[in-house]
Amino acid sequence: MSRVRGAPSSRRRRKKILKAAKGYRGARSKLIRTATESVHRAGQYAYRDRKRRKGDMRRLWIIRINAGARIHGLSYSRFMHGLREANVEVDRKMLADMAVHDADGFAKLVTIARGVSE
Repeated sequence: MSRVRGAPSSRRRRKKILKAAKGYRGARSKLIRTATESVHRAGQYAYRDRKRRKGDMRRLWIIRINAGARIHGLSYSRFMHGLREANVEVDRKMLADMAVHDADGFAKLVTIARGVSE
């Protein structure tokens, strides 16, 4: 049986890691061991933050909706409660977009929410 050398596959594996570590500072982009650690940790952060981004966006939408509602003299919670009572099914992403870009449409929703809650 012929001898199998592991060099080509090892080189490919190492090149893949060093390519992923491109742009890292110092030894993190040059030395395979530190690069491997850095790339692994970066992957963990990326995975975690893909989940966190969803919460961050929801938080941003709530802040924008609250700001838009308070311009019309209504708190966020009363506004959302009024919409729910009126069976208006618009998600927070759309409400936040309306609060920023479509003030007239958002004002109509505020009047609907206020009419039901009072």
